[in-house]
Amino acid sequence: MACTPLYEWTGPEYQWPAYENPCTWDGELTSAQQRAADRITKAISHHETELLTWAVCGAGKTEMLFPGITEALKRGKRVGIATPRTDVVRELLPRLREAFTGVYIQGLYGGSLEKDATAQLLIATTHQLLRFKQAFDVLIIDEVDAFPYTHDPALPFAADRAKKDISTTIYLTATPGKAYQTRMAKGKLPHIFVPRRFHGQPLPVPIFLMSHTLKKDVQKAKPPNRFYRWLTTRNNPNRQLLIFVPTIELAESFTQKLSATLSDDTIMAVHASDHDREEKVQQFRDKKFQILVTTTILERGVTFPSVDVVVLDAGHAVFDEAALVQIAGRAGRSPDDPTGEVVFFHDGKTEAMVQAVRAISKMNKRGGFR
Repeated sequence: MACTPLYEWTGPEYQWPAYENPCTWDGELTSAQQRAADRITKAISHHETELLTWAVCGAGKTEMLFPGITEALKRGKRVGIATPRTDVVRELLPRLREAFTGVYIQGLYGGSLEKDATAQLLIATTHQLLRFKQAFDVLIIDEVDAFPYTHDPALPFAADRAKKDISTTIYLTATPGKAYQTRMAKGKLPHIFVPRRFHGQPLPVPIFLMSHTLKKDVQKAKPPNRFYRWLTTRNNPNRQLLIFVPTIELAESFTQKLSATLSDDTIMAVHASDHDREEKVQQFRDKKFQILVTTTILERGVTFPSVDVVVLDAGHAVFDEAALVQIAGRAGRSPDDPTGEVVFFHDGKTEAMVQAVRAISKMNKRGGFR
């Protein structure tokens, strides 16, 4: 705010420690992941300005970062990871701490208990970057195509200011926007492409199911009959179900109607205004209940091992191509169940729906699947 004092550090630059063996992760990367990891490590060690990693949903982008982060910490560099969603920070923080057990790591987001931002390795929401100036040798921007980063010019400005003059920026995305694709096509943005999921199976391709009464049903917060017919005939009824709806109001009212119809009081709704969303998401991950109704806050960056995915009113303006691709990417993420169903319920196809399916099919083709 204009009336709030802004302070910045003007003293000598802090010298971060160099770690000999900072990474304690004992997993193995696939050949495709290893190629991407090697390219990221090269960019960091050679002080390249930027690199975009284009990897399909479920490719294992987090694990691909480990060798590059390791190289940076060995060289005494400071690393920042920025992501658009608070839920993603909460999910990735314990994974990073497990992979780098001897390194102090902080997670910064609205409401986080850690506030001093003094760790050598930080993961934060993109808004938290406003707190930094020339702080990071390596800045990793996760889901660089996602809201709000793409819609608020203050956030790219904050990211640029948070980097040191000599630094490396790593962009991560499964759905690069047109500006990034144009730069890649012109050879102005170095990039690495990972077209396969880590378990080697193709991305689930969404199916379209028409509901002529959809608009009326949505206005009444009533699940369409077409939805119930699909629910009783889906391939694996033991899978959990993740239902995406376009608004907070619909999430809450739809959940009530669905619970009453199915006589199931364990169906939950979660959205950005829900103070209990962290607990609900964890309960869903722990399989304490079968159905979770959500807005687009869970469209990316979160992993559930075995879910079917439904988009109700997929033609709504909030579901653009990138959002639909990301939502579809929530299914089939586990090697034990790589074939989850993805269903778009609609009352008329939109360009975003068609392009999303086309993009997923194209990725599968580039990954060697027909």
